[in-house]
This record gives sequence, C-alpha cells and structure tokens, in this order.
Amino acid sequence: MGPLRAAAGVALLVVVAVSTAAASAPPHGATAVCRDGTYSYSHHRSGTCSHHGGVARWLAGPSGVATTATGRSVVLGVRTRSRGCRRGALPDRRCTPGAYYAKVTKRLICAPGFHTSSIRNVPPAEKFAVEAAYGMQPRLYGRTIELDHVVPLELGGSNAVSNLFPERGSGVASYHVKDRLEDRLHTLVCTGRMSLAAARRGIAVNWLRFYDSVFGVSA
Repeated sequence: MGPLRAAAGVALLVVVAVSTAAASAPPHGATAVCRDGTYSYSHHRSGTCSHHGGVARWLAGPSGVATTATGRSVVLGVRTRSRGCRRGALPDRRCTPGAYYAKVTKRLICAPGFHTSSIRNVPPAEKFAVEAAYGMQPRLYGRTIELDHVVPLELGGSNAVSNLFPERGSGVASYHVKDRLEDRLHTLVCTGRMSLAAARRGIAVNWLRFYDSVFGVSA
C-alpha cells in the first residue's frame, strides 16, 4: 500500500471514529435512553420512556448516581419515627421533615447547566425502605405512586430518607400538582423574588398551603 493510500485510510478511520463518538453523545439535558433509541428528559424515574419500550440506560448511571458534590444533608426538623408513618397528601413530618444539601446553593441550582440528574441518587433499597416505613408493600408502583422529594432536587433537596415520601399520581394533591409548585419556586428563587431558604421551608412544612400562597388558588 502506497503512502498516500495509507494516509487516506488513516484519515477515514479518524473521521469514522469521530462521527461515531458524536452520534453516541446524548443531547444536552437528556436523562435516559429509551429502548427504541429515543431520549427522555424526564426529571422523574416513574413512567420514564413508558411509551418507548422502557428505559434502556440511565444517563446518570445505573442507580442514578449523583455527579455533583452535595455536602451533608441538613434536616428541616427532627425525624422521630422510622415506621408507622401516616400516608396522605402531605408527608408525615414525624418521618419526613424534609432535608436539603448544604453545598447545593442558589448559584448552583440556578446555573444554566444544572440538571437534577446530577444530584439524584435514590437506589431501590432506599425507596423500598421508605415504602415500608409508610406501611406499603415494598415494590415498584409505576405511575400510581412516586417516591417524591419533599424539598425537590431543583431546590437542592436531599436524597436522604428524611426527605422522601410516597406521593400519589392522580387527584388534586398528586405529584403532578406538586411539580408545578416546584417549577414555580425554582423560578422565583432564581429571579430573586423568593429566598431559597423560604422556598425550602415553605414546601417542607405544608406544600398544599404553600401552593395556595404562591399561586393564589387552591391546588
């Protein structure tokens, strides 16, 4: 093989390698690869890729391993119970007072490149422990129940048990309704209209009452 042909062959290999790497790079903000090859941008694992054959691969790692330094968990109250927790629209504050990460600041959560997948890390064993504490059979509930963060990840909420509770997927007090409050609070904090501390405290104490206050209407 002549020098020119060899050089051309090497160049072709380089181009193919670069093209393959570029094609395999997930789009910005994607959190999962679905089985049909599409990407999901869901911030919640429950129901992700449900219309695309299920999840083929989580982009934050097989267990949603956090990739951002979070610091210690700061609990918004005293956790006095670890079993016999009362299920309802609101978390049982004896079991789930709410918690946030000390190093996840306003500057971090309001940065353009911040995604909750970078701090999400709730392995199945922890989910099952929370379900058992609330008197539920430890298993996967799909869209009907979500193990939700009391203080949401977009406000720097912790993955600790003290910040997780089972929340229903339908009705006026579902996790879909709480999601709207979480999004609004993130906007208010990042535009300087509410302090991060006030947002965390309000949603942890009584998110339904806080919803009424923020939106001016009942959930």
